Amino acid sequence: QVQLVESGGGLVQAGGSLRLSCAASGTFLIINDMAWYRQGPEKQRELVAKITNEGTTDYVDSVKGRFTISRDNDKNTVYLQMNSLKPEDTAVYYCKAVVALVLGAHDVREYDYWGQGTQVTVSS
Repeated sequence: QVQLVESGGGLVQAGGSLRLSCAASGTFLIINDMAWYRQGPEKQRELVAKITNEGTTDYVDSVKGRFTISRDNDKNTVYLQMNSLKPEDTAVYYCKAVVALVLGAHDVREYDYWGQGTQVTVSS
């Protein structure tokens, strides 16, 4: 079983910064892609940023230049540094990890795991 535990959310004024963390634990072969999603009030969940195991990153246009995703593979942790926050960034933020599990001899499969979510509220 794999668990993802997020931390770092909170209330901040517009223009402020927050850093989210998501640590993975459990028994697995390797964590491949990791990502942050968010779901605002009455909105669909959207991909905010993703990072491959090698460190290649990608961002949704609305956060480019303000958010930075990074990871520490030794700690199985992904981070999201959020600067110049705007009220429209208010959402529950979720991390996702694509994890490879060894199910048997010559049987390795990937599964998606999600964190529980952490609230980010940006006041104007």
